[in-house]
Amino acid sequence: MQRIDAWFAHDMLDRPPVRFAEHNADFAGTHLLAGRTWPDLRTRWFDAEFQVDYFIESIRGRTFHGETFPVFWPNLGPNVYAAFHGAELDFGEVTSWVRHCVHEPADMGNLKFSRDNVYFRKIGELTRVALQQCTGRFMVGYTDLHGSLDCAADWRNPQQLCLDLADDPALVHQLVNLANENFRPVFDHYDAVLKAHGQMSVTWMGIPARGKMHVSSCDFTNMVSPQVFDEFYLPTLLAEVQHMTHNVFHLDGKGMLRHLDRILAIPEIQAIQWVHGVGEDAPILQWLPVIRKIQAAGKGVIVDLQLHELEPFIAAMKPDGLYLCLAAPEATQPDILKRLQRWGRGMIR
Repeated sequence: MQRIDAWFAHDMLDRPPVRFAEHNADFAGTHLLAGRTWPDLRTRWFDAEFQVDYFIESIRGRTFHGETFPVFWPNLGPNVYAAFHGAELDFGEVTSWVRHCVHEPADMGNLKFSRDNVYFRKIGELTRVALQQCTGRFMVGYTDLHGSLDCAADWRNPQQLCLDLADDPALVHQLVNLANENFRPVFDHYDAVLKAHGQMSVTWMGIPARGKMHVSSCDFTNMVSPQVFDEFYLPTLLAEVQHMTHNVFHLDGKGMLRHLDRILAIPEIQAIQWVHGVGEDAPILQWLPVIRKIQAAGKGVIVDLQLHELEPFIAAMKPDGLYLCLAAPEATQPDILKRLQRWGRGMIR
C-alpha cells in the first residue's frame, strides 16, 4: 500500500507498482459447477453464497506478489446501475446485458431508483456474504457503477442516443440528469458499508485506496465530438471526481484520445488507465507517445503488458507514474519484481 499511496501522490518508492493479472481476466473454476444446478443463469448469478465460494476457490493456494490483491467485488455486470432504476438485465456466462427500456420519451416516467430494487438488494447481499468471510483472506470492494451518458445509453440504446444528440439534445440532458441524480448517494452508501467493516476503497480494477477511490469512465464518448463531450459529459465528470479523494479515468480505446487533453486538465484525476485494445491496436509499443504524454501531464498511467513486451517497454520508457498489469506465471513473478526494482532504482539515482 505504501507503493500505491506514493503512486497516487505522483511519487515512486523503489519501483512501479505491478498487478500480476490482466484486467478483465476471469477465473476458470468450472469444477465448482459440478453437481450444482440452477434453473437459469440469472439464478446462478443471484446465488450469493456460490459467487463468494467461487471467488474463494479462485484464490486458494495462491501467493499474491507485488501489488496484486485478492479482491471480491459484487458483480452483476457493467449495466447494474441502470438496472437499479428499473431496467432489466439478461445474463450470460461471464457478463450481462441491459434491456433498453426508454423507447419513447414518456418511458422515462418508469425509471425510478429504489433501495428495494431487486438488483440493488442483490448487490447488498453479495457484499454482506463476502464481508462475513473476508477477514484475513481477501478485500471486499464495491460494484461497477456507470452513470451519465453510459447509463443513458443503457436505457435508450447507444445508436438511438447518438441520434438523440442531433435530434433531441434536451432529452439527452434529461436522461443524463436522471442518471446522475443518485450516483453519488449510491457510491456513498457502498463506501459507508465497506468502511464500517474496515475495508479500503476498491472495485473491479483491483487498486485499493485509503479514501474514496473511483474509476470514472464514459465509453459512449468514443463516438462523440469534443463539443458533445464538453456539453453532455464533462460536467458529470467534474462532479464525480470532486466528490472523491482518488480518481482513475478508464480511457478505453483510441476513439477516446480526442478527449485526452480535457481529461488531463482535471487536477482531481490522479491517473489514467490506458486500454489500447486488440487486433491492429496491439501491441502496446505503438502507443508509447500516448503514455509519455500522460506522464508529462503529471498523471499516473495504468498499462496492460504482455510478458514478451516487458523488456522492450522498460528499454523505451521511464518508470515515472507507471502502474503495470502483467499476466505472468506465479513462479516468475519474484524475478520480475527484482527486474522492476533495478529499473526503478536506476531512475531514482
